[in-house]
Amino acid sequence: MPPVFALPNDAAVPLHVLDQDSCADWLEQQPQHISHWAQANGFTGACGQALLIPNTDGKPALALAGYGTGAQRARRRYVLAAAAEKLPQGTYAIASGLSHDALNIECFGWLLCGYRFDRYREQSAFKANLIAPAGVDAAAIESLVAAESLTRDLINTPASDMGPDELQRAAETLAEAFDASITTIQDDALLAQNLPMIHAVGRASDRRPRLIDMNWGASGPKLTLVGKGVCFDTGGLNLKPGASMGLMKKDMGGAAAVLGLAKAIMAANLPLQLRVLIPAVENSVSGSAFRPGDILTSRKGLTVEINNTDAEGRLVLADALALADEDKPDLLISIATLTGAARVAVGPDLAPFFTDDEQVATALATNAGPSADPVWRLPFHTPYETKIEPGIADLDNAPAGGFAGSITAALFLRRFAGDSRYVHFDIYGWNPTPAAARPKGGAGQGTRALFAALPELLNL
Repeated sequence: MPPVFALPNDAAVPLHVLDQDSCADWLEQQPQHISHWAQANGFTGACGQALLIPNTDGKPALALAGYGTGAQRARRRYVLAAAAEKLPQGTYAIASGLSHDALNIECFGWLLCGYRFDRYREQSAFKANLIAPAGVDAAAIESLVAAESLTRDLINTPASDMGPDELQRAAETLAEAFDASITTIQDDALLAQNLPMIHAVGRASDRRPRLIDMNWGASGPKLTLVGKGVCFDTGGLNLKPGASMGLMKKDMGGAAAVLGLAKAIMAANLPLQLRVLIPAVENSVSGSAFRPGDILTSRKGLTVEINNTDAEGRLVLADALALADEDKPDLLISIATLTGAARVAVGPDLAPFFTDDEQVATALATNAGPSADPVWRLPFHTPYETKIEPGIADLDNAPAGGFAGSITAALFLRRFAGDSRYVHFDIYGWNPTPAAARPKGGAGQGTRALFAALPELLNL
């Protein structure tokens, strides 16, 4: 179960959050046994410090959490979480030290400390429970934590237990929870219903390709989310080296992200019409695999020359985007673990996005900070269009040269988004290094910034 706030109780320990600059002054104003205890234990308010101070009878009196300096906090996310992970077992109530804006994100981080992926191994439980502070929307924070937990669980699950079938069942479970409708187009029906590139990418696997189509909401603006659901990517006939294949269970991170975002939208009952499209495939090697040099005809009618079967994500997304555009959504969003070039450009923490819409770009930049969900805009640089035009076909799925790989992939997708108001995220979907509230493993990226921006973008 996703972590939630503790119920209020009289035994809760008051927690004071102290930054390093004001810690000494605050301690001077406290009873002597408190200041002496803090000094004896070396508490200075540094980032991540935590200290439980007993009463004279030995029972907990209060707890202290270090909040560091402004410069230190700028280099971290979820600063309070680092202290929360060091507190002894108990229930805590924040008594002082945080602004309202900081409370929201630090409470979110605190709850995420309780996330455990324990499907295959029992994990030690998080010990420090938190009571929701006055003035925060506890239900909204818990909902975002649940959405992030869903995304993490889906990405963390290995491909042996998270193929197209299992991804479909995860979407069906979510749809059932919120009374959404869901349909699936599978295997040769993809050809009959003009989704040929999804079929081509997934046809080599015994785990059959499909398009998952979930719909929720009967009125309001139309929002369509498209998530890359490549449940494992061998690279196809352009086989990846073993080292590059190690994390390919996360190549359905875009699908996991849009399902998490959909969960948050439906839980908040936002007044919109939501559609989620997930092309779910496994890019495998067999006699029926698509080949380098093949030319595929897409749903939109554009032909695509295959110059690398390891550039498969944009192919399955292209058919899904073309289908989405036919419904003329008010906002069309794709999320995908698409290119290594994006990681080279911005690293694993930032979620780069592409859009031609200035309102979208501004809203995402404005909401990313307060959501602790960093994003960065990269350009749809139209002069690079020539790089994805091979001559023998309308488009090239893997332009030679290696330059601007994330941009050329985004330009490829834009060709299929049509006239829709469109934004594309090229995420990593993974924390390579453990940090407070962010264990090594699957991670949602861009979704909280999007969720916070939706009211403005769709006039909700």
